Amino acid sequence: MLIHLHVKNLALIEDIEVEFGPGLNILTGETGAGKSVLLGSMQLILGGRTARDMIRTGASSALVELLFQVENKKAEAALNSLGVFTEEGQVLLSRKITDGRSINKINGETCTVGQMKAAAECLLDIHGQHEHQSLLYQDKQLEILDAYGREKIRPAKETVRQSYREYQKCMKALKELDTDEEQRNREKAFLEFEISEIEKAHLLLGEDEELETLYRKLNNGKLILETLQSVHSLTGYDSGQGAGEAVGTGVRELSRVTEYDTQLESMAETLQEIDGLLNDFNRELSSYVEDLSFDDETFYETEKRLDQINGLKAKYGRTIEDILEYQNTQQQKLEKLARHEENFLEAQRNLKKAEEQLEKDSYVLSEIRKDYSKTLTEKIIEGLRDLNFLDVKFRIDFQRKQEFTDNGYDSIEYEISTNPGESVKPLGRIVSGGELSRIMLAIKAILADRDQIETLIFDEIDTGISGRTAQKVSEKMAVIGSCHQVLCITHLPQIAAMADTHFEIEKHQKESETITEIHPLGEKEAVRELARLLGGAEITDAVLKNAMEMKELAQVHKNTRVK
Repeated sequence: MLIHLHVKNLALIEDIEVEFGPGLNILTGETGAGKSVLLGSMQLILGGRTARDMIRTGASSALVELLFQVENKKAEAALNSLGVFTEEGQVLLSRKITDGRSINKINGETCTVGQMKAAAECLLDIHGQHEHQSLLYQDKQLEILDAYGREKIRPAKETVRQSYREYQKCMKALKELDTDEEQRNREKAFLEFEISEIEKAHLLLGEDEELETLYRKLNNGKLILETLQSVHSLTGYDSGQGAGEAVGTGVRELSRVTEYDTQLESMAETLQEIDGLLNDFNRELSSYVEDLSFDDETFYETEKRLDQINGLKAKYGRTIEDILEYQNTQQQKLEKLARHEENFLEAQRNLKKAEEQLEKDSYVLSEIRKDYSKTLTEKIIEGLRDLNFLDVKFRIDFQRKQEFTDNGYDSIEYEISTNPGESVKPLGRIVSGGELSRIMLAIKAILADRDQIETLIFDEIDTGISGRTAQKVSEKMAVIGSCHQVLCITHLPQIAAMADTHFEIEKHQKESETITEIHPLGEKEAVRELARLLGGAEITDAVLKNAMEMKELAQVHKNTRVK
């Protein structure tokens, strides 16, 4: 259950900490005191949107922390499946808002909003002021039924989801094949053209790199030839100024004096080696120049081949390997087109098989839903009678959708009759806002028992009700509070009187600021707050006496009926 709430710098709230107890926790206060802000802080933990204007004026950030004591094994198992583990039986959820962004943490570890929301949904359920209106929508009605029978319905829904994905996949495959003959012929001609163009090129891997090297050589042939001739002259023996001739002269001159100094012999040998190397280089260079050929035909053919390859690269891929891979892909498409009739028939068979499987799985899901709808109907009727629907009829009508969905083919509608002699009709045609609110209260109580959610929060569940109906709602809240922790914001004294713990939310001035505060009420203070709810602005002795009597009667009811 929720044992501690801490809210700081959120709207009108400066800094409040509240210790909630077990059973029915009632929150009351004047209109505009900040009850909705307090509830909104809890909704932030459930993934509610954040905005910069949520932060209290003058503050840099806002903080919401909820501390839960987890006692229910199902809730603990659900948390564990999400990777959330209790610490000494407790879970701390916190959300800090700064300039429109938020930092979310579970037990001090940073998490995403989605992870926070999933964990919070295992621990509490909030019923907002207008949530009961969602009951008018068939999708919501189906969602409630699925939540009630979750144990068996969830795996059946997952099976349907998988079958539906396969069905969609087969539908897409058949649609892609369902083309007219003229279109297929155009596609075939285009594929044949592309394949033929690549085949005629007779591409070889690495060919482009070799051609580019040759092209650069041929394109710079004149410069290469002039340079080599110059180098040959500079290193040769014929020009009179070549390095070869100078080195040869040096060899001869040095040999004349080596007989006089033996240390010069090694230098003479080195110079002779240089002379030999230079002579070999000069001969090799001369041979290369003689063999060098830069004919225009070779240059033209090389340039033409490169243009052809680069043209194919522009169409089909950046490299020759890419082009050949593209050719292979197009060849497979062409072969597939050639087998079109065979492939089309196979796709039709696959679709039929997938549809039959989806039909089978959807039927199983529908039958499970129908089984659970019977017990859910009985429980809703029982709950509605507890809420002053004295002669109520209720049923869940099943219809089949025209098309399959990933949620099966069921379309359901809640139908109700609240007066004797009337036939059941859809909710939207029968019930008022107050009646709809009571129906949702009955459903919330049923689902809470089913899922063992420990904490239920109701925001003004009393909308549109009064008198005997209000008393019945208060008794129902007391019953729910006997097996769950309930936080209820209310304006009705009948509900407030049932409180196990009563909190007052009030707004007051602090210097130049307006702030919201919340504090628990003692017995006398709770009676006075009941008197305010009963009598309005002026609280007379008679109103106080009436409030005291209402509180005592509520306690008697809880002692005799609830316990």
